[in-house]
Amino acid sequence: MTALLKVENLTVIFSGGRKREEVKALDGLSFSVEKGESLSIIGESGSGKTTLMRSILGHLEPSEGNVFLFGKNMYRASRGERITLRRRCGMISQDPYGSLPPTLTVLEAVMEPWLLVKGRGERSEGERRARSLLEEIGIYGEDLLSSRVRLSLSGGQRQRVAIARGLILQPELLLCDEPTSMQDASTRGEILAVLQRRQEEGMSMIFVTHDLFLARKAARRGIVLHRGVLVEEGLCTDLLTAPRHPYTKALVAALPRLTPTN
Repeated sequence: MTALLKVENLTVIFSGGRKREEVKALDGLSFSVEKGESLSIIGESGSGKTTLMRSILGHLEPSEGNVFLFGKNMYRASRGERITLRRRCGMISQDPYGSLPPTLTVLEAVMEPWLLVKGRGERSEGERRARSLLEEIGIYGEDLLSSRVRLSLSGGQRQRVAIARGLILQPELLLCDEPTSMQDASTRGEILAVLQRRQEEGMSMIFVTHDLFLARKAARRGIVLHRGVLVEEGLCTDLLTAPRHPYTKALVAALPRLTPTN
């Protein structure tokens, strides 16, 4: 069976600064995601997680390697083919402040991708879907839905609007870059439940996080990135309970733990 996503020896090198020094943001990365599968990508800031998301969608040209999305090589595809492939994906950015159009209302921000792809003739269906998604994600009430994104929403609310926006076109593959970073424990669980329902319907997902507990809840399998290198992969339960690489062990050691009190 052809993998829905296949990354082969992906290397991305940035150069900059006064000395034009080269930095390997990704170094020889290889992995795959099957249809209906979820994969957690685990690592701290600077590990290359966001660069990987952009590379998968063809927004960055690699120095080496390839990305096959739905069986097509993203780096040999034409501009039109890339757009078509991207439309089969959803993206939830790490930054809900920069990724949402600030002048639109909450409802309009979620509907926008639908209208761009389906056209104005499908507006009523787009509004129905947007309202349903927003309610499912915990955003409801006409006053809130009609308010401007930049004026009335907290960071956590913006993040939930971004999740609804990423799901509006019923993506085959959803790329989530720290999608619950601004949520408290209760809303984090609600969001994971929403995403898991989509997985049960056949959606594949890549879930980016620095939190191994969250990685285990989001996906069965995970890979650990450190400075752009894949240092360990396996079942998320094993990564959490029996890590092998020193970096993974350090991530586990840094997790908060309950301590008994006298």
